[in-house]
Amino acid sequence: LVGQFAFGWYLGSIPRGTPERGYFVNLHKSIGLLIGLLILLRIGWRLTHTPPPLPNSVPRWQQQIAASTHYLLYGLMLMMPLSGYLASNFSKFGINFFNAIKLVPWGYDDKLVSAFFNQTHLVSAWLLLALVLLHVLAALKHLWIDRDTIFFRMWPQRWQNS
Repeated sequence: LVGQFAFGWYLGSIPRGTPERGYFVNLHKSIGLLIGLLILLRIGWRLTHTPPPLPNSVPRWQQQIAASTHYLLYGLMLMMPLSGYLASNFSKFGINFFNAIKLVPWGYDDKLVSAFFNQTHLVSAWLLLALVLLHVLAALKHLWIDRDTIFFRMWPQRWQNS
């Protein structure tokens, strides 16, 4: 996700109307579609595999913030690819999947609608980046300051024992 964010930021430095921009924008869209599908799989996994409750040593207010942050992370991870997909479908450009398969836009070409979804895409990107940073900082706090088991619960079981 962070790599895709950086890629999107890089796109802003490529002049509009150049062949390079078209190529890289479509690559960004293609990766975004794949990420969107992976996010759906991840949410399906999360709905069927609930994590164990946090230890009683974690204050209730921190548990509530952690739960809220996770819901926001999942919501933004859905909003990012969805808003990008919708912006593309209300544009004459559509999506050229990995610059090989043209996905014809099903929406009408409307600059205002496309701009709305592009703005939603941009704002959700910054919010997602801020939440990811908060998540990393909270994880490191548990590792280095609290010295509890929370950090290790994020990793697959086989890595926890190594």
